[in-house]
Amino acid sequence: MFEQCLYFNTTSLARQVERQWTQAFKPFGLTPSQAFMLRVVLDKAPLLAREISAELNISRPTATRGLDHLERMGYIKRVISDKDAREQEIYPTASSLEIKADLNTASGDVTKRMKKLLGTSEFESVVTQMRSITAALK
Repeated sequence: MFEQCLYFNTTSLARQVERQWTQAFKPFGLTPSQAFMLRVVLDKAPLLAREISAELNISRPTATRGLDHLERMGYIKRVISDKDAREQEIYPTASSLEIKADLNTASGDVTKRMKKLLGTSEFESVVTQMRSITAALK
């Protein structure tokens, strides 16, 4: 019935993939969205909330809620920007730096599992196609 439906098939895939990533990040007390956000901060800080939302292709309010949670957990800190006092720069804390390697390992393990299930070539092809479709729909 939905063989040619992009919405149904991408949503179905997203739910299955979400379960994999949820299990991977559960030991850190993070959802996949929060974990990926933290990984961006860890790799690219200092960042502004708008830069994080652009990087993750999410709305600014969604980014703000995720950052609020990461701040409550002690994984990020916000500092008033020297360039513009209306904005805050986002930095990782010592706590997040301590889990960076483990967070990346957990993420890598899921990717390895999926590549094993799908085959590396198929996995990489699907990711490339999805990124291309996402860019085309913007």
